[in-house]
Amino acid sequence: MKHESIVIAGAGHAGVAAAFRLRALGFQGMVTLVGDEPGLPYHRPPLSKTALAHADGVQAQPLRQEALYEREHIQLLSGCRVQAIHRSAQVVELSDGRELDYGALILATGSRPRTLTQAEAADNVHTLRTLADARRIRAAVEDSQHLLVVGGGYIGLEVAASARQMGIHVTLVEQHSRILGRVASAQTAARFRTLHQDEGVVLKEGVGIAALTAESGRITHAVLTDGTELPVDNIIAGIGVLPNVEVAQAAGLEADNGIRVDATCRTSDPVIYAIGDCASFLYRGMPVRLESVQNATDMADAAARAIIGEPVSYEPIPWFWSDQYATKLQMAGLTTGDERTIERVHDTSRVSFWHVDFEDRLVAVEAINDPQAFMMAKRWLAAAYQPSLTHLADPSVALKDIPPAEQATCIAG
Repeated sequence: MKHESIVIAGAGHAGVAAAFRLRALGFQGMVTLVGDEPGLPYHRPPLSKTALAHADGVQAQPLRQEALYEREHIQLLSGCRVQAIHRSAQVVELSDGRELDYGALILATGSRPRTLTQAEAADNVHTLRTLADARRIRAAVEDSQHLLVVGGGYIGLEVAASARQMGIHVTLVEQHSRILGRVASAQTAARFRTLHQDEGVVLKEGVGIAALTAESGRITHAVLTDGTELPVDNIIAGIGVLPNVEVAQAAGLEADNGIRVDATCRTSDPVIYAIGDCASFLYRGMPVRLESVQNATDMADAAARAIIGEPVSYEPIPWFWSDQYATKLQMAGLTTGDERTIERVHDTSRVSFWHVDFEDRLVAVEAINDPQAFMMAKRWLAAAYQPSLTHLADPSVALKDIPPAEQATCIAG
């Protein structure tokens, strides 16, 4: 409780969670939350998953109502950002010229989308990160005939699904050999490839953009590396994000692909913490950076506990989700691509993929329209439970009845 004033740089999921967690843990000092967007902090996942295709347009869903900030005595400074950290004086400088003293500083600066360098200045080339981005895209594509989506990760696929639900012709290109290449298994990618093709998306893998034609500041045509020529009304780039580490680096904090933190979310400065998309930490001995609501809220809890003098070691069970059309993908754990996969197929729409390492230890699960598998996977991963793989592959055996591997017996018949 020694810190009299805590400043949180960033008012996304991580920053807001940290502010309220500090209060829940009994911190009585000043808590100031600095966010560069106007208005109340809001949920970001719906922007790509459901908001674009919503009949009423893109609406903000506040993370907390304004009255809760007032009740918890959390000072919310909207429309400005931390632009410099003066570590020796323990002062941050805001973009509006103000300065704030801090006893502890939490960096929750998030990330920003990578841009399509061939056409950064074009009026009809978009990235999706903020509420303003989503509203601009919605207004732009409502009257579109041809939408080109660049990137076959979650954002690209979710936007493609929303656009198809709006009746727009969509071509999606992924320059690598398959969609979801960095974030999901080949088995899951195959399911979602079929889903999008069945919904009418023209999906091209191993294909990039060779040339773009512009007129009056807008892209009108695209030539792909496979020779395809496309008319274009709008382009949406979903080609990954970059962590916002510049302010931390300028202050001398250790950062590379993310601000480096220890198991308590502390940076190389003992009174500065980093959480959420901008933070890099060790997971199974490897540096990782996770872009998920789960990681944001769990790191917020770890940082808050460290600040009040009750540190815990952050040992996450990462989980993610994606909604595309009427299909929900839920994932727990992380894969490296070297695992063995056990398929548990109930029917054509409900399936789960269970990934185990060379010692048959469960490391990750991808559940498609199977929330029970997702919940059990999180429980097993947290407990380091090793299920019988033979039983796991048989959907007639309930998950709750699957014995541990060492007790496995052959299933009759």
